[in-house]
Amino acid sequence: MIEVHDLHRHFGGFRAVDGASLKIEPGSITGLIGPNGAGKTTLFNVIAGVLKPTSGHVTMAGEDITGLAPHDLFHKGLLRTFQIAHEFTSMTVRENLMMVPAAQSGETLWNAWFGRRRIAEEERALAAKADEVLDFLTVSHLADERAGNLSGGQKKLLELGRTMMVDARIVFLDEVGAGVNRTLLNTIGDAILRLNRERNYTFVVIEHDMDFIGKICDPVICMAEGKVLAEGSLAEIKADERVIEAYLGTGLKNKGAVA
Repeated sequence: MIEVHDLHRHFGGFRAVDGASLKIEPGSITGLIGPNGAGKTTLFNVIAGVLKPTSGHVTMAGEDITGLAPHDLFHKGLLRTFQIAHEFTSMTVRENLMMVPAAQSGETLWNAWFGRRRIAEEERALAAKADEVLDFLTVSHLADERAGNLSGGQKKLLELGRTMMVDARIVFLDEVGAGVNRTLLNTIGDAILRLNRERNYTFVVIEHDMDFIGKICDPVICMAEGKVLAEGSLAEIKADERVIEAYLGTGLKNKGAVA
């Protein structure tokens, strides 16, 4: 689905991503872990078009997508969420979902004047789709709640719901567990697994919670200092001397493990 080839992203003399190469297989849920400053979010931002790479390239299903803008990648089915959720705070949860699909008839002045019936029909269909998404995520009771009133975990579920309003092929989730209580995190994890198994979504997940990674991700990729350090099952990653050194320091293999 995604191949990253010798990717670099520099900020002056700082090499946030320093020659990273990896593959994301279709239909997988891939975990991306690493200590703070490893380059994980910068890698996401380059793949998702938020940042331009210094060098290297990215392909999606064999097509070169290096440097494409986020809206162009959106139309190709590549979506990402952010560590801090970006919702329209004054709109309801349902309305937030209805905003997602592109090229809606109501976006043009002509249709706003002369195509009101078409707009109304589209909005009814979008509302039904949004309610279907909320039911899938088991948060139908929040449909008419203002998004700004949601908890951190509920906002993460809303972001996941946005990806379901379009034909997403691959979704990049950045620290989906940050600030989320364990009950809601389990709900999010279950939703990701269902989307993967029932709708063939491909996911890449940045997360520091190893229990969460272990529950939903295989394989797991570990980054450090802007490079891909290791790849394998979570058990293999946690036993890798290079990974332990990156997290805990040289010589600590027998004193602990990746938490």
